[in-house]
Amino acid sequence: MIWFKGIEFAHPGFFWLFISIPLMVGWYIWKQKQLQGNLAMPTIRGFAMITKSMLPRFRHLGIILRSFAMAALIIALARPQSSLSWQDTTTEGIDIVIASDISGSMLAEDFKPNRLEAGKNIAIDFIQNRPNDRIGLVVFSGESFTQCPLTIDHSVLVNLYADIKNGMIEDGTAIGMGLATAVNRLKDSEAKSKVVILLTDGSNNSGSIPPVTAAEIAKQFGVRVYTVGIGTNGFAPYPVQTPMGIQYQRMKVDIDEGTLSKIATITGGKYFRATNNNALKDIYEQIDKLEKAKIDVTQYRKKTERFLPFAIIALALLSLEFLTRNTLLKGAIT
Repeated sequence: MIWFKGIEFAHPGFFWLFISIPLMVGWYIWKQKQLQGNLAMPTIRGFAMITKSMLPRFRHLGIILRSFAMAALIIALARPQSSLSWQDTTTEGIDIVIASDISGSMLAEDFKPNRLEAGKNIAIDFIQNRPNDRIGLVVFSGESFTQCPLTIDHSVLVNLYADIKNGMIEDGTAIGMGLATAVNRLKDSEAKSKVVILLTDGSNNSGSIPPVTAAEIAKQFGVRVYTVGIGTNGFAPYPVQTPMGIQYQRMKVDIDEGTLSKIATITGGKYFRATNNNALKDIYEQIDKLEKAKIDVTQYRKKTERFLPFAIIALALLSLEFLTRNTLLKGAIT
C-alpha cells in the first residue's frame, strides 16, 4: 500500500493481534444467532401499517467499526516509522597505471581481432569495473610516453585508451622505459596501494633503462608490478602489407618470460601468461580480485514516528461506534 511506502515497524510482533479480528467477528456472528426476543404489543396495533425503517440495515455497523478500529490500533501498537537514511563512503584508494605495448608485433592475430585491440577492449572493461580508483595509461614501443595521467574520470581515460594504435611512436620494445614512465607517474602518489599492469608480447630491445633496473626503482617507491606476457605458444599469424595486399606470415612468439617474472618478483607482484582473449580476460579478473580497495561505510538514519494518525483513527472509530450504538442504533431490531 502507498500508505506504508518507506515505512518500517518498531514492534512488528503486534501484527499477530490481527488474528483477534476474525475471532471477534466470528464471536459476534455466533452471538447474533443465539439471540431470541419477545415483543409484547396490543392486538389491534398488530393490524396497523408497519413503518419501514432503514435502521435495521445498519444494525451490524457496530462490529464493522470495531473491526476497523482494532486494525488501526494494532498498526499503531506496531509503531510505524518513516526512515530517512544516508551514508558516507570512504576508500583507502588504489592508483593503477596500465603500461601497454603498442609495437608492431602487437598486430599479430593470434588474438581477435589482434593483440593490441584485444588488450584495449579487455583493459577498458577492467577500468569500468573499478570506479573508485585513479587509473592512468602509459604506452611504449621503441620509447614511451604517458597517454593519460592518473584520473578518476574514467570516461576520458577510456576515450584516450581507445585512440592508441601502432605507429604512434618509433617501433621497438622498450619494456624498461615503459615501466619507468609508469613508475614516474606513481612515485608521488599518496594512495595506500600503487600498481602497474605491464602488458607486452616481446623482449626488451630498445630504450635506455633495463627492465630489471626499472623494477628496482618501482620497488623503492612501493609500486607493485603485475606483468602480462601476451601471445600464443609457437607461431602467430602476422599481417604484412605487400603490393598484392595484406599477406600473412608466421611470426615466432618470443616473450622474455624470465625478465617479466623477475620484474614481478622484485616488486611483489605476479607474472601472467595470456595465450588467447579469454585467458587475458581471466588475468584482468584475477588482478581485479587481488587489488581491492578497503571501503569504510558510515550509515546514518533518522526515524520519525507515524503511529499517531492510526491511533487517532482507532479512537475516532471507537467513538463513532459508541455514539451510534447508544443513539441512532439503540433498539434497532431485525
